[in-house]
Amino acid sequence: MGYQYWRYETLKTLCLDAFEAFGFSKEESAVITDVLLTSDLYGIESHGMQRMARYYKSIERGMIAVKAQPEVVVETPISAVIDGHDGMGQLIGHKAMTMAIEKAKQHGIGMVTVRNSNHYGIAGYYAKMACKEGLLGMSCTNSAAIMVPTNGRKAMLGSDPIAIAMPAEPYDFFFDASTTVVTRGKLEMYNKMSKPLPEGWALDKNGNPSADADDVLRCITNKSGGGIMPLGGSTEKFGSHKGYGYAMLCELLTAGLSQGSTSNHTMEGGKGRICHFFLAADPALFGDPEAIKAHFSAYLQELRESPKAEGQSRIYTHGEKEVAAVEKMMQDGIPVNDNTMVEVWDMCQYLNMDFSKYFGDYLPPKSDFKGNQF
Repeated sequence: MGYQYWRYETLKTLCLDAFEAFGFSKEESAVITDVLLTSDLYGIESHGMQRMARYYKSIERGMIAVKAQPEVVVETPISAVIDGHDGMGQLIGHKAMTMAIEKAKQHGIGMVTVRNSNHYGIAGYYAKMACKEGLLGMSCTNSAAIMVPTNGRKAMLGSDPIAIAMPAEPYDFFFDASTTVVTRGKLEMYNKMSKPLPEGWALDKNGNPSADADDVLRCITNKSGGGIMPLGGSTEKFGSHKGYGYAMLCELLTAGLSQGSTSNHTMEGGKGRICHFFLAADPALFGDPEAIKAHFSAYLQELRESPKAEGQSRIYTHGEKEVAAVEKMMQDGIPVNDNTMVEVWDMCQYLNMDFSKYFGDYLPPKSDFKGNQF
């Protein structure tokens, strides 16, 4: 199976129409679509159009409540806890970071934690929301349990990504990474392409290395053992305990502070039960914001200009590649896997949407792919 390249506006129109067809308002559909396609523009295929099938199936099964109204259950001038009531993760996340930003502008810092939500897209989207307002932004989320703890053989933690963004010149500092070696979405992409997983990614139900994406995904879904390794692999030799520990920090800030479900208790009873955390901080708490920005920017430039390893011509700072990716995607189009297009076709049939309105004469090729397990 290969890839087709589609214009950003084509995919944007499809997503807006689809989410409205699911029952979201125009404004809500615009937020969900922006989070989704920002991932594709950054080159993070696992969390872009590839995720449409997951949202479609979650709405169909009632896991995502389209009309949910997130509720603020605890609030102080600088903090809040939101119960998402099983709503769409992107909408809950957008509301929570907006609150954090407002609190930071009024009081210097804002922290909001969330329980009973669903998959919210890339963590970096929310960190960038704060960064665009001149603030330091941070977000993290737990998820369905996919990470096997060091020395274990059953997934107990999520991919638990942590994202931080800070204004800088000429590129904002922007770090967004899972605490697992790879995300579940990467396994789903390998499954769609019928490719064996690279060594060092995943474990089977007995805790042994596995290259079988379909088997590992089924084990994760069924909670029968196995999963993805923490950053550093499966043993302490290369730092597995560090990736495991970073994930625990995420669990503390999300499920711990919100008193919501830890990753091993998400996806139970037909509910997502995912938890998030958001922070926005005004650099003015520490001095002149422009001076802080210039000081940090100077260090980033020193990094870029530092000596290169043999055969290397460039050192990147976090956030540079995303800027370049957006320019490339807007010019050349966004690549979408043919099997993802099979899922988009199925969704259009479910919603009585005309697939050809968006993709013309293109039809997804026939495939043995039966869909990822969600």
